[in-house]
Amino acid sequence: MLTTIIATSGFLGRKYMGKDEQSKKKIKTGLAVFLNISVSIAIVLINKWLYTVVGFPNMTLTFMHFISTFFCLHVCQLLGVFSVKKVPLISMIPLALCFCGFVVLTNLSLENNSVGTYQVAKVMTTTPCVLLIQYHYYGKSVNTATILTVIPIIIGVILNFIYDIKFNLIGTAYAVMGVVVTSFYQVLVGEKQKELQLNSMQLLYYQAPISAIILFFPVLVCEPVLQLVHRSWTLAAIIPVVCSCLIAFAVNLSIYWIIGNTSALTYNMAGHLKFCLTVAAGFFLFQDPLSANQLFGLVLTLAGVVAYSHVRS
Repeated sequence: MLTTIIATSGFLGRKYMGKDEQSKKKIKTGLAVFLNISVSIAIVLINKWLYTVVGFPNMTLTFMHFISTFFCLHVCQLLGVFSVKKVPLISMIPLALCFCGFVVLTNLSLENNSVGTYQVAKVMTTTPCVLLIQYHYYGKSVNTATILTVIPIIIGVILNFIYDIKFNLIGTAYAVMGVVVTSFYQVLVGEKQKELQLNSMQLLYYQAPISAIILFFPVLVCEPVLQLVHRSWTLAAIIPVVCSCLIAFAVNLSIYWIIGNTSALTYNMAGHLKFCLTVAAGFFLFQDPLSANQLFGLVLTLAGVVAYSHVRS
C-alpha cells in the first residue's frame, strides 16, 4: 500500500512538473516572439531611414551588424551567459553564406521598395518556400489543417500585392532572390542547431564572424568605404547607426531562439504578424496609401495567423 502511494505521488509530481515546464516554455516562446516582432519592426524603420535619408551603404551596414552581433555575444560569453562549444568551422560555411545572402538581399529589397512593398514581397512566398524545402530536402510533411491555415495568409498577401503599385523591377528581383535565400537560411538554422547540438547563442557566435569575413572583400570592392570614413558625421546620423547594430543583435538572437525552440514555419507566422504591423506603421508614420482591399488583405492575413496558432497549440 505504502509503495503504491509513493509511486502515485511520484507520478503526480512528475506530471505537474511537466506541466510547469510546458507553461514556462510557452511563456519564453511568447516573450521571444514579442521581442522579435518589436525589434524587427524597429530595424526596418531605422534601416529605411538610414538608406533614404543618410544614404548609408547597404553591405557596409550589414557588415557592421555582423561585427556588433559577434561583439555582443562575446560579452555575453565572458559574463557566463553561455559557453562556447567547439564545432568544425567548415560545417558553418553554408549557413554563413545563406546568412549573408538573407540579410543583404532583404536589405536591398528594403532600399529599393517602400516599407509596405518590402513586407508584401517577404511574406508572399516565404511560407510556401519553407514548406517545400522542408518537404523536399528533409522529408518533413505538414498536416492538412496547417496547410489550410496558410491559404488565407497567401490570399491576404496577394490582395495587398495587387493593390500596391509601388513595385519596381530591381526591387522585385532583390525581393524574390531574398525570399528564396531566406527560406533556405531559416530551415538551415533549425537543422544545424539539432545537428551540432548548439543553442541559439552558440550557433550565432560562430556564424556572425564567418559571415563578416565573407562580406569583408565585397564591401571594400563594391561600396564607398573611404567616403564614409572621411564623411562629417553628426550625432543625429551616428545614433541610428548604433541603434541599428544593437537591434540587429536582438533580431538575430530572437530568430535563432524561435526557430531552434519551435520551427521555421512558426517563425514565419510571427513574420506575417510583423508584416501587418509594419504596413500599419508605414501608413501612420510615412503616410503610405492603404486601400480598403489592402485592409481586407491585412485582416485575412491576421485570421490565418490566429488559425495557425490554434492548430499548432
